[in-house]
Amino acid sequence: MNESRGQAGIAAPLAILGVIFGGGALYVGAWIGGTLGVLLVGGGWAPPAFTVKSLFDLVGGGPARLWPGHETAAAVGMSVLLVLVLALVGVVGWVVWRRYFSHRPGFASVRDMAALTPKAVAARARQLRPSLAEVEHIAPDDAGLLVGDLDSAGGPELRSSWEDVGLAVMAPRAGKSTALAVQAVIRSPGAVLLTSNKPDVYATTKAKRAEVGKPWTFDPQGIAYSDREMWVDLLALAGTVEGAGRLAGHFIAATVDERNRGDFWMNAARNLLTALFHAAALSGASLADVLAWLSTPADRSPVSALKAAGKTALAQQLASTVAGAQDTRDGIYETARQCVACLLDPAILEWVTPDPDTPQFRPETFVRGRDTLYLLSKDGGGSAAGVIAAVADSVLRAGMSAAEQAGGRLDAPLVAVLDEAANVCRIEDLPSLYSHLGSRGVNLLTILQSYRQGVRVWGEAGMDAMWSAATVKVLGAGLDDPDFAEDISRLIGDHKVTESSISHGSGGRSVSVSRRKERIMDAAQVRALPKGRALLLVTGARVALVRLRPWYLDPGAAELSAATKAEVQAITDRAAQKAMAL
Repeated sequence: MNESRGQAGIAAPLAILGVIFGGGALYVGAWIGGTLGVLLVGGGWAPPAFTVKSLFDLVGGGPARLWPGHETAAAVGMSVLLVLVLALVGVVGWVVWRRYFSHRPGFASVRDMAALTPKAVAARARQLRPSLAEVEHIAPDDAGLLVGDLDSAGGPELRSSWEDVGLAVMAPRAGKSTALAVQAVIRSPGAVLLTSNKPDVYATTKAKRAEVGKPWTFDPQGIAYSDREMWVDLLALAGTVEGAGRLAGHFIAATVDERNRGDFWMNAARNLLTALFHAAALSGASLADVLAWLSTPADRSPVSALKAAGKTALAQQLASTVAGAQDTRDGIYETARQCVACLLDPAILEWVTPDPDTPQFRPETFVRGRDTLYLLSKDGGGSAAGVIAAVADSVLRAGMSAAEQAGGRLDAPLVAVLDEAANVCRIEDLPSLYSHLGSRGVNLLTILQSYRQGVRVWGEAGMDAMWSAATVKVLGAGLDDPDFAEDISRLIGDHKVTESSISHGSGGRSVSVSRRKERIMDAAQVRALPKGRALLLVTGARVALVRLRPWYLDPGAAELSAATKAEVQAITDRAAQKAMAL
């Protein structure tokens, strides 16, 4: 009821304008039609004066007052042309209404979302990408990442720019893969990084991305049953103490939630792994050697390696841990062993062990091209999430380094889609990365199933920082957290609605009209958001309601669907072959 009242409030001034301009259009049509009718029956070109007096004569006396002797022909001509004019006015009015006014009251209109419309995004792309500065017609996919279509009838498509970083929160099977992850991967003009715990996005996009670059598949747990055709040198990250600490942090974060990372055993395990990773990187040892050092605390090899490299303080700290009370030392080593337990699986370890017969994946080269890196891992027990987070982090940091060398930002952006990030890609300082990745031409899209899922991984402060730094936020169906739904309802805001009340008394019937504020969308409506629709929060604009665009509704979907079926069949065949080999 309130929605229709809001629309009525918009329609009233539009109706007045429609009467004024529509009446003028009808008079012009009648004037031209009558003149042409007379001309066609041989009455010659005899247009009456185009004045207000002629308008009143026509209304008061009909065609005979303006075209005496030819009133029938004039009436027929007027009728035909007026029908055409009315049809034209109707079509134009319908298009204008659909384009600019048929959005849900209180939500963003086309004007509010102007910065995300194709023309504005293309103009921004010229500023952000030097290679496009002189290009007259920029392809939409070169201008920005597709978000969806504004949910007004005929609403334009909306795209984020190459300086935006995104965060998506929606439940499983709400369109996060088909409408966000797949679209981001297949439409990206530069290198693409994707993390996932399922093979669906991989199967849909692999063939398409193979047309523009090499698809690298990092699949240590057989999500897509891919053969190992690459390896990654994780210890390349540990060449500095800071890098070794980051590498240790990835394994810690993959093991416990944020609230448990600060206890004594986890901090001690982090320090131990930092020292061992750094010692391995400096001495040319492998991750297998690190596992051996963890199993034999008395081994002095890592201490000697650190001393030989001049890292005296770190060597002394490691030696102190080794020489400490046996119960404490064993507890620290056992905690560290649990954090890197996934490396005990030879099927995982071989993907991060040097192999001269297999191509090495080099992040610094990858970020400058158009290749695609698929990082696939299971979640839960035995997950390779620590390894996945380390590889993803190495790519993001290589992108930032390449941007600095290119003068500040990458021309062809690096797009990183961290699907199921809370399960398989727990980069510990991801919230802080959000604050500057966009300015480097690294476009990050983190996809979560719920806001609380992010809180469990990065904590309240970390998730709040990520939320605040994300310039584009997409909230889809399935937001079942009542507190979060209420927060979103407040962010959407209020609008004024008109209410009429009728009262009967001794003096008769009276009608009073009042206006009050009401939530545009309450928490229950936020929770009941239908599949295929999403709330779009963009910095500096009102909240918009958008229609997501799944890849299978796009032109060319048949070709992509055929490639998907072929890849799914290939995965099935590989799975069958490996099952037979066991």
